[in-house]
Amino acid sequence: MENIQAFEKVIGYTFKNKELLRIALTHSSYANENKLPRDNERLEFLGDSVLGFVTAEYLFSEYKSRPEGELTKLRAAVVCEKSLFKFGEKISLGDYIYMGKGEENSGGRNRPSIVSDAFEAVIAAMYIDGGIEIVKPYILSFITEAVKREANFKDNKSLLQEEIQKSKGNTIFYEELGESGPDHEKVFRFAVKINGEVVGMGEGRSKKEAEQAAAGAALEALGV
Repeated sequence: MENIQAFEKVIGYTFKNKELLRIALTHSSYANENKLPRDNERLEFLGDSVLGFVTAEYLFSEYKSRPEGELTKLRAAVVCEKSLFKFGEKISLGDYIYMGKGEENSGGRNRPSIVSDAFEAVIAAMYIDGGIEIVKPYILSFITEAVKREANFKDNKSLLQEEIQKSKGNTIFYEELGESGPDHEKVFRFAVKINGEVVGMGEGRSKKEAEQAAAGAALEALGV
């Protein structure tokens, strides 16, 4: 119970149904170890949808000129595991999760998948307990800055394209140099050529990632 009350102070919301929050903070390893009937996986499922909806609504109202494709990419970037893990870190969520001894001893409290899932579960618990009017401003307190960062982000390829277009007649071409590794762990190598000359090379787990790496190397070589 102390864990619950301490976490309520962190998030600034007091649950009417404390059991909801307890379940939201219960990892499957703890439930299995203590033979509990429920863990946070079902709440995680609902929380994912609540986060997606609030984020989509915010993007729809704030970025009226952005096409559907861009909004979809923005939403995906903001509610991905990496972002949710960072949100969880802000409230030290890992410290409050009930988890099995084995999971805890293997670093579970700092594992992105566990913390991000628990964040979704907490969002769902708040939604059920207090309604959308409670959970919406709480979600927005996390996503607004993340949205701004992503909305203003330009990838390396776009930045390089802008740079070479400053002078007329420049051409840019990405050339695949090869690949290595087994099928499930392939590494691709790409070079980027400006006016036929190699300016940067990069590697990645996908062709797009390798092109981005090559563009980044080119930007560095050009002093951008």
